[in-house]
Amino acid sequence: MIEKSFGLLFFLKQSKNQKSESRYVFLRITVNGKSKEISTKKQWEISRWSSNSGRALGNKEDSRTLNAYLELLSAQVYFAKQKLTESKKEITAEAIKDFIQGKVEAKRMILEIFQRHNDQMEALVGKEFAPATLTKYKTCLSHTRSFIETKYGKKDLELEDLNFEFISEFSFWLKTVRGCGQNATVKYLTNFKKIVIHCVNNGWIPRDPFSGFKLSKKEVERDILYKDELQAIADKELAIERLAQVRDIFLFSCYTGLAYIDVKQLKRSNLLMGIDSEPWLMTSREKTDSSIRIPLLPKAKEIINFYEKHPSCVKSGTVLPVLSNQKMNAYLKEIADLCGITKKLTFHVARHTFATTITLTNGVPFETVSKMLGHKSLKQTQHYAKIVDLKVSEDMKMLRTKL
Repeated sequence: MIEKSFGLLFFLKQSKNQKSESRYVFLRITVNGKSKEISTKKQWEISRWSSNSGRALGNKEDSRTLNAYLELLSAQVYFAKQKLTESKKEITAEAIKDFIQGKVEAKRMILEIFQRHNDQMEALVGKEFAPATLTKYKTCLSHTRSFIETKYGKKDLELEDLNFEFISEFSFWLKTVRGCGQNATVKYLTNFKKIVIHCVNNGWIPRDPFSGFKLSKKEVERDILYKDELQAIADKELAIERLAQVRDIFLFSCYTGLAYIDVKQLKRSNLLMGIDSEPWLMTSREKTDSSIRIPLLPKAKEIINFYEKHPSCVKSGTVLPVLSNQKMNAYLKEIADLCGITKKLTFHVARHTFATTITLTNGVPFETVSKMLGHKSLKQTQHYAKIVDLKVSEDMKMLRTKL
């Protein structure tokens, strides 16, 4: 807040029962018509004082010493005013007085604020945030704490130590000490930036230390299954029950686009009749809490019906008997080997396959695919267009060799 009026005045003030000619020198700070007085703890004779200039008269050594001290106090007032301005705090006579006298707010610490943010987020899990989101911020806090201890040898740092250098060094530490790739580093820094922006918005730090720092991810080539590969997995005779079960659940994700956690948590109550009087899958994404409404394809319905009376599903009320993500991915690797698929097959490949091979390459519009995937913007879906274009390019190359 910018003050409308500001003034300083040194004056002599008589204390109670003071009968000598000497008076105490006081400083009056006035901001927008409101004043606060500070005692300098110095005494001076009335006859040697100029009320107009607010300074001691004469060139004697004691006069020069007092006036130099008063000039120093004036400089401290202007310094306090500058600091309050930089901190975006309201400039008042009382605030300046408190600053000069050392009555400042307790230092705000980076990790304390981060922990408070996570505590508040934890209280809102299930209401505004998903458990997975909280886990990400807890991991980011752990990395931030380790970085501060390693780099600075401290348990925590003051907010005023947050600057561009801190961000750059944190990025370097994540890549070297933690072994994070570019995209993982950007994700951690993006989470940390949320805490930083919170501090900036509250006026606790004067500027964003991320200003000028590039948070750019590297484009990752996403594996998808093409139609022939998908068919090979579906047609493969699997004698081992656990592999057949994992294969079916993977195919279900290929035909619905659901992520692992959303398939695992899917209840029969999420299967409802849609506007077209056909069965739909209606739920929310665990990751973003976005609403998902997906008309069920015939193959997805077949898988649901096959496991309807599976003991695990009957007991838990879930649609499918989903194992842990670690086991699912381990078994998918076995399935890929058995089917002669050389791509790294993970459960998330199913979601990418739904977006490309199942929907986009069959003419389903981007807007529809985006809604079924639970994306909050079309931008999240558009990167799949490049994958589809690559497939088109490969097919055309093959055609050119035949013509």
